[in-house]
Amino acid sequence: MEKSLLQRLPETPPEISEWKQPKVHRDAHVQYAYCFYPVPFRLIGQQLWLRATDTTIRIYREHELVATHPRLFQHGAASTVADHMPPEAQAWQSQDIQWCLCMAQAIGPHCYGVVHQLFADRVLVNLRTVQNILRLRDKNSPQRLEAACARALRFSNPCYGAISQILKKGLDQEPLSPITTESGSTYTSGGRFLCDSATLFH
Repeated sequence: MEKSLLQRLPETPPEISEWKQPKVHRDAHVQYAYCFYPVPFRLIGQQLWLRATDTTIRIYREHELVATHPRLFQHGAASTVADHMPPEAQAWQSQDIQWCLCMAQAIGPHCYGVVHQLFADRVLVNLRTVQNILRLRDKNSPQRLEAACARALRFSNPCYGAISQILKKGLDQEPLSPITTESGSTYTSGGRFLCDSATLFH
């Protein structure tokens, strides 16, 4: 008798899901299972609902669906949606490697030399550093940035910290001292090719 009441199983198995309540980080991402998913930046700081299945992440603000992403599994992986970023972050995102090279070339050969040297090392790791260096033109001027890059290259220190300090101290407007040709150890003070930080910032 009970057998006659049984129904066929559904052709599609039920979707198993897990619900969490993550808080939106300052970078407009929420974290689930060591992965990061973006939401609209207007939701920064808010507590949202996250529904995770084997294939999909859905994020809700109360009953409103605000974001849907494919499920990530690699530890530390992050999904990115440009429209979810604040305007200033969208601007950073558009400043890719080719943009940086073109901008540096427009500023001058020494600025291009700094950028080219950084990209020759580790492109993706140094991209943000290059963006920060090029951004110094906004606080100063392209001419001053070019002069600061020339000084940094002279002393084999093409990094953001050195270039920023050169501009801060106004050393880009000082004439570069001639490179010493005195003999000595390359790795100690007075060596032929050594340019230490004391000389760089004075």
